[in-house]
Amino acid sequence: MDLSHPTTVLLPAAIAALVAWRLYSRIRRMVGRQRLSKVRQWVTLCVFPLLIALLLVGSFSHPDVALALVGGVTVGVALGVYGLRLTTFEQTPQGFFYTPNAHLGIALSLLLIGRIGYRAVQLYWLPGAIQEGSAAFARSPLTLLIFGMLAGYYISYAIGLIRWRRKMSNAPSNDK
Repeated sequence: MDLSHPTTVLLPAAIAALVAWRLYSRIRRMVGRQRLSKVRQWVTLCVFPLLIALLLVGSFSHPDVALALVGGVTVGVALGVYGLRLTTFEQTPQGFFYTPNAHLGIALSLLLIGRIGYRAVQLYWLPGAIQEGSAAFARSPLTLLIFGMLAGYYISYAIGLIRWRRKMSNAPSNDK
């Protein structure tokens, strides 16, 4: 890596700062009280299963990778169910709100961020890793295990939020 030109260092540093800022704002939003959206959970239920299916199709020739992804999804679903038990739900005149367990969501997000960061460092500083290409990243059992955990968590959590909203919407009102 040639460090003689300032943009060689500044551009990756600027990109890293932008990514870090976005991750910080995303995680910060996850730890507090949130209004329950009518759309966000449905988007989650469409996008994550699609990503899982695409990754599974791409891993047919690598059964260990597919097994890692399925195992990660299984663990993630269990964590999502556990996370729903730790979630505080509230129905107010302003709408439906929930406060997720901060530790669980942050831990899963940081796990994935750490793995992506580790892989980025490998690609940037290790000459052999560049020759492997980015396809090796998607074939890594560890990466797909972690992604599966996060995807399973978000899928089961979204299902739980949808079920809670329906239950509260169908419940008889206490206003008389």
